[in-house]
Amino acid sequence: MQQMKLRAITFAACLLLGTPFATHANDLTISPAFSDSTYDPSDPATQVITMEELDVWGRIRNGFGIPDLDNPLVISQTNWYSARPEYIQRTTVRASRYLFHVLQELEKRDMPTELALLPFIESAFNPEAFSSAKASGMWQFIPSTGLDFNLKQTMFKDERRDVLASTDAALTYLQKLHGMFGDWQLALAAYNWGEGSVQRAIKKNQAAGLPIDFNSLSPLMPVETRNYVPKLQAVKNIIATPGAFGITLPKADNQPYFVTIGKTRDIDLKVAAQLAELSLEEFKALNPQFNRPVITGSSSTKILLPQQNAEKFKINLAQWNRPLSSWMAHVVTKRERIEAIAALFDTEPQLLREVNHIPPNMRLKAGSTILVPKTAKAPETDIATEHAVMSIEPDVPDTRRITVRVGKRDSLASIAHRYKVTVAQVKSWNDLVHDKVTSGQSLHVQVPYRLATRKSAPASRRVAAASSRGKVVQASAKSGNKTGKKPNGPILASAR
Repeated sequence: MQQMKLRAITFAACLLLGTPFATHANDLTISPAFSDSTYDPSDPATQVITMEELDVWGRIRNGFGIPDLDNPLVISQTNWYSARPEYIQRTTVRASRYLFHVLQELEKRDMPTELALLPFIESAFNPEAFSSAKASGMWQFIPSTGLDFNLKQTMFKDERRDVLASTDAALTYLQKLHGMFGDWQLALAAYNWGEGSVQRAIKKNQAAGLPIDFNSLSPLMPVETRNYVPKLQAVKNIIATPGAFGITLPKADNQPYFVTIGKTRDIDLKVAAQLAELSLEEFKALNPQFNRPVITGSSSTKILLPQQNAEKFKINLAQWNRPLSSWMAHVVTKRERIEAIAALFDTEPQLLREVNHIPPNMRLKAGSTILVPKTAKAPETDIATEHAVMSIEPDVPDTRRITVRVGKRDSLASIAHRYKVTVAQVKSWNDLVHDKVTSGQSLHVQVPYRLATRKSAPASRRVAAASSRGKVVQASAKSGNKTGKKPNGPILASAR
């Protein structure tokens, strides 16, 4: 029955949107964000759409499939959320942009629909959310897990924040976890804690002859995971019967909020928002994956727009007679400071830092690609993104002068060898005419900056000390998480 409802909704949306079409701009295509070619006009389910089906909340309730969790933490979390109706209102309004799409994808996979509420816990439905564990997007993927599920992360785009790509990846991951554990509550715990951690907890309880359901494993979980499934249950309880908690859910029509636009040529974010007659904030809410002020066009580039704005975009684009992008790429051939590049392109250093996300007191390494304002003489070519990378390093001098005190056994040649310079350089730096030096004499030597930060000492003694410090141990963060899912840590402020 659910599939018949889906076909009815899909058919209505296709009537509204029409089939994908080419616009005046040859690089533009517009299409629904979903597809279903199984419409049967003789099917009675396509004839009538009830009021219940016109509401996404009702559709979510109809598809609940995870057994209810019952423990004191559920009561505590339900009380916390229900006591904050303004938070529920703010988050559900934000969610209304994405819920229809998430619900469509869940139903295609025959997955429980309360999973559509999981971003409520992960990110408060904020696709630009970023955690202290470097998890990003509505579904909160850390970089490594994102790569495991084919979410590209480049200087121009981070698909962990892409509404379509991240939703597909998250549901694929959840399906994988459910296949491993055969239990949605344990799959959710693994999404938060990591499948390795859940497997170890299961083995520990099995060895002790204890049950392996969520409540039985809960004492072995960190606090965040112990509360994770109860939070989802609490939100599920409120969505199921909002009136019982004195909460009114915002309207969420059971129809697509957005369509996709294929764009093969570069276009500035501000221009795209202007053509769609949207505020930049609303445009970014649907397209948060773009890291730079320009959307680089390609065969895979997709822009999301509300249905009513897609046609405006098409019409306005056909009438646009100015460049679509005001940025071009500049490849740095040597280590270079932002100030020098800004002077080259007659712009402000601060603008280049902001656009390219370059912190203060950092400079670019050779081979880096950055955005600079497009010049009048620049050819009308799109930015090549395939091999574009940006690497930065502290903006410190390459070398620094230190003072070396000559030891009893030192010679000019031994000192030059020790600091990987030439005898001629040492003589030049110290205005020496002859090669002879005497014990106790002070010499100036230009050394790499990091070496120069060591405290000045007699040359022979400092080298001996350096030898004893030959092994450098670098601390690394260990989360114990074998799956790549974000380690335990502070919960996002936006998600409580």
